Amino acid sequence: MSEIFEGGCFCGKVRYRMHGRPMFIHCCHCTDCQQQTGGAFAINALIEADRVEITESQPVAVAMKTDSGLPHDIYRCPQCQTVVWSDYGRRRWMLFVRVQTLERRSEFSPDVHIFTRSKVGWVGLPEGANVFDEYYSTKRMWPPESLARREAARVKAGAER
Repeated sequence: MSEIFEGGCFCGKVRYRMHGRPMFIHCCHCTDCQQQTGGAFAINALIEADRVEITESQPVAVAMKTDSGLPHDIYRCPQCQTVVWSDYGRRRWMLFVRVQTLERRSEFSPDVHIFTRSKVGWVGLPEGANVFDEYYSTKRMWPPESLARREAARVKAGAER
């Protein structure tokens, strides 16, 4: 049986359960994440969408523009507007859960720091961290088990590569 991690928005209207640990965790320092969060970065836990169970109130999708031109839907509480997760590329089979919305958030640390070319100067990165100016090679960085989970979720959804 996998671990269950509870999470939700600031006001408590949206609540969810994440069944199991994420496949991989990004700390994204891109300017979009900075502006959208009002902070220096966003920490995203990448997990299969079918492992996220909404237990109270559906979040609302807000479509955002991106530099790449690919769709980016941010899911927010309809009341307090807290972001609980994102769907980059409108895949629908993989979510980027905002680690800060998990109750046990301190159990999750980033596997990589991405888009550090736009990192704010006063943010220090841990010694030995996996740091990338832009993005990285998933095949090289993700553990084999996570790659297998990602592929199984993609195939189950009937999604193209």
